[in-house]
Amino acid sequence: MATTRPPAARSGLGDPDDELLSRVAQGDPAASRALVARKLPRLLSLAGRMLGDRAEAEDVAQEAFLRVWKQAASWLPGPARFDTWLHRVALNLCYDRLRRRRELAYADPPERPDEGPGPERGLEALDTGRRVERALQALPDRQREAIVLCHYQDLGNIEAAAVMGVSVEALESLLSRGRRALRAALIDLKEGRHDS
Repeated sequence: MATTRPPAARSGLGDPDDELLSRVAQGDPAASRALVARKLPRLLSLAGRMLGDRAEAEDVAQEAFLRVWKQAASWLPGPARFDTWLHRVALNLCYDRLRRRRELAYADPPERPDEGPGPERGLEALDTGRRVERALQALPDRQREAIVLCHYQDLGNIEAAAVMGVSVEALESLLSRGRRALRAALIDLKEGRHDS
């Protein structure tokens, strides 16, 4: 089941996940566990930030790993790293879910709990975190994606641009617009006010 690796991968310039993926492709359960341990926290964080829902984030991560298991045997290193491919798969799954949300037509809007501060919240930090999360969810999808990849996933601009399939300049433009929108939505936090 061995696959021929291109010269770049053999020369040490390849993907740091190549060896682990090769073992996963051979059915090594320890390699599968190691890959999940290595990638799951970041996938959950990415999907959670994109969707704003922990259960949906877990579903996205599970589906992404199912695709990894299906593709492991045929994975060949190329211009994109495995991590970049996995981020793109997770983002596509998130966008599928976001699209389905928009397609649901409600006769009446769903009932939502009061998002205002209540006595049970008690901690200002919790309220601030929720406000930031709501502001992040209100961003256009591509701006949110750029912010999440660069600020929450700690990807550099070049890697984030590759994941998104855009130029570095386009990524920087999305980041700039996203940051401006977040600053505007959360300006009262900087001034010390909390009018949720």
